[in-house]
Amino acid sequence: MSRADTILECEDCVAPADAFALVSDETRLSILEALWRLDDPVRFSELRSEVGVRDSAQFNYHLNKLTDQFVRKVEASADGDGAASGTEPAGYELRTAGERIVQAILAGSFTEHPRREIAIDDPCTQCGSELAARYDDEVLAIDCPDCGHGHGEYPFPPGGLHDRSDAEILEAFDQRVRHLHCLAKDGVCPECSGRMNTTIERAGECCLGTSLRADHVCEQCNHQLCSAVGLGLLDHSAVVSFYGDHDVALSETPYWRLEWCVDDESVTVLEENPWTIRIDISENEETLRVTVDGDLSVVDTERV
Repeated sequence: MSRADTILECEDCVAPADAFALVSDETRLSILEALWRLDDPVRFSELRSEVGVRDSAQFNYHLNKLTDQFVRKVEASADGDGAASGTEPAGYELRTAGERIVQAILAGSFTEHPRREIAIDDPCTQCGSELAARYDDEVLAIDCPDCGHGHGEYPFPPGGLHDRSDAEILEAFDQRVRHLHCLAKDGVCPECSGRMNTTIERAGECCLGTSLRADHVCEQCNHQLCSAVGLGLLDHSAVVSFYGDHDVALSETPYWRLEWCVDDESVTVLEENPWTIRIDISENEETLRVTVDGDLSVVDTERV
């Protein structure tokens, strides 16, 4: 069954084309943005004033189009809270769908297409030269200008560039990459929360610069991510404890500084059918050996 068929199975759902048509009007987008700014719930009169529409009937028409799908009407309480006269409900507030629309606008995904280059004062894990980052088409990529080794390229909304220095952008990108891939490895799609499946593949020509990669694909929305096989271990308790024992705060160490997150020289394939893979994580002459299976579930850890 295709994803389109799955969408149409829901009898109570609004068709995607109709849902997007509801927010194609400038006044309706202004209503959603106003509800985002103001404290919930917002009275009709206050909301109309905030949006700046003088005609009450016209404003009511647009608000009604959004209500139930993107906006929720909050009725007055039985004790007469705010609307005892019955002239209007206690107010209006955003539903989750309305929040998603405003978040997408603020993220810049629909309206912004910036490009940016950032120098990174960190060495390439392969040759030791300084890394560089480039931003284009909502993707931030890190690689080595000298040897060409890739250190990953991952989605990053344009809003992440707003009011941030280069260093702050890199810090935010690092945290986002950790979040995305640890969620994906745990089977949760970071876009729609659907079921995410993980498989191991021979990389071939790949932006990661590795010969082996983990592919994460959502069954529901088909969102896809790929990574070096070690990247999903950044939140594993044994790995975090290992670095902590060596006085290294793993959460504050950019993933591109960690060889096991950006290349596969520390990766050993023990079996291929089914996959059994060992990642050797070394620090101060001690090594943590982490063994994972074909969906990156940890099956064993050992310090040597």
